[in-house]
Amino acid sequence: MSVYNHRPMGAPTPNRLIELLDAVKSEYDQLAQEVIICKNQRDEYEHKMNSQIQEMSLFQQNLLDLERAQQLIKKQYEEEISRLRQQLDQLQHGSAPPPPGPASSGYGAGYQQSPSQPPMDIKPPVHHPSYQPGPPSGAHPPPPPVAVSPRPPAGVPYMNGGSPLPSNTPPPQLAAVRGASGNPVKTGAGPLANASPGGMSEALGDINPESVPANMKVEGQDWFALFNPKATRYLKVDLVHSFDHNSVVCCVKFSADGRYLAAGCNQATYIYDTVTSTRVALLRDENAGRDGDLYIRSVSFSPDGKYLATGAEDKQIRIWDIAKKRIRGILSGHEQDIYSLEFSRDGRILVSGSGDRTARIWDWQNLRPLHELRINDVEQQDLGVTSVAISPDSRLVAAGSLDKVVRVWDAVTGQLLERLEGHKDSVYSVAFMPDGKTLVSGSLDKTLRMWQLGTGERGYGNDRSKSACIQVFTGHKDFVLSVATTPDGSWIVSGSKDRGVQFWDPHTGQTQFMLQGHKNSVISVATSPGHKPLFATGSGDNRARIWSYEPFK
Repeated sequence: MSVYNHRPMGAPTPNRLIELLDAVKSEYDQLAQEVIICKNQRDEYEHKMNSQIQEMSLFQQNLLDLERAQQLIKKQYEEEISRLRQQLDQLQHGSAPPPPGPASSGYGAGYQQSPSQPPMDIKPPVHHPSYQPGPPSGAHPPPPPVAVSPRPPAGVPYMNGGSPLPSNTPPPQLAAVRGASGNPVKTGAGPLANASPGGMSEALGDINPESVPANMKVEGQDWFALFNPKATRYLKVDLVHSFDHNSVVCCVKFSADGRYLAAGCNQATYIYDTVTSTRVALLRDENAGRDGDLYIRSVSFSPDGKYLATGAEDKQIRIWDIAKKRIRGILSGHEQDIYSLEFSRDGRILVSGSGDRTARIWDWQNLRPLHELRINDVEQQDLGVTSVAISPDSRLVAAGSLDKVVRVWDAVTGQLLERLEGHKDSVYSVAFMPDGKTLVSGSLDKTLRMWQLGTGERGYGNDRSKSACIQVFTGHKDFVLSVATTPDGSWIVSGSKDRGVQFWDPHTGQTQFMLQGHKNSVISVATSPGHKPLFATGSGDNRARIWSYEPFK
């Protein structure tokens, strides 16, 4: 029996079909609405959960911050307790710390030559009144030269035969210096006479930066400065400009008005505008005729700012016309690398120092030598001249040398006036104080010394050098490579192989601050003679930098 309906089925009516479709649509809309509600509920739950997680993380971070702040406050509190106890002990033993020197009151007090004044209009200098006039340098023939090696022994850094590149090894570990008894010795500096450990300031290199109060330190993007917590703070320091080069920056020097900075590098010297930081000149001798490296070891502006003297490893002194960017003349005669140059402030002479054991005084305008100041000590082997300086009155020439001695000559006669001994290693830098009566030297023995000139008896036959040293500055952890003085005489600046720069109070011998602003040795420091309180640094990290030092308010 078949179940097939042979009778045709009738077509549904249109109204019935529409009703069915509406029912399906209504059910679909209801389900979609329920899905939306569920999704919203899920999102709300996720949002609440994320908020709670963030609150827990924030609470955890706040707890860690509070813990760090508590530890820092505890360290500061303990440091303050220690400082107050030390002061109390000093008062009880009658050895109160020396009072700090006066605050710097002016930065333009140093000599400034007017650019419009011709250098040769100045009257010729006379004999320095602090010294008895002696016979001119030609009156007596110099002793015969001693047969010595023209280069110092290997291992003397940056000098003859040594690499001009500073070591890339990190500075030595900052460890406390210990005396003969084995007890820690604070390595600050006080007056040489009547100095006592209680009056000496601790080296800033030995201080944990975290333990220094916030108002006694400054931090930049890639530098920081620590101020001496045991001395009154008078200054603030900041980075003004930074100049990158393709080689080591061997030397930096400001023009007399402070407007320009020269930086000596490999094969070239760069001159920058200290206000805008733009490079105004690139001085390169294309006819040097030397393959490979030719480091510019020293630079010096003429007082009128029109000329720049450069000294290099090829034994020649070039006098550049800055505006024309070409060589005006060349001074020849040195037999070894030239390490130091300085114009006199009256513009009449140029002094140079070389590894050939001589300092020379030049009539640079006429390109002729005036005096050859030769070191002829028989008992010494390392006699290269590393640094020269001219007194503000243009009457004295000072030179530091590898034999640990500082010498002072009469700039007019060439007569040797002073022979200052006390450093225990080679002297790498000398600078006159603005009064012209005191001299500062920096040495590989990691110290600076300040010397009083023109007191007592003079000459080789009288041992007065020990009494001439009136201050010893100790605190650097490695070689002192460069020293400078501010125009008003309030501060002494030093740069070291320990990568640091320190400002020293010449009255107390205390460090005002230590600046760490380079990644390698600070080879050269210079202060600006202009009205703005600026100083510059040149380093083995290929950077020259200009910094400001202003009164701290």
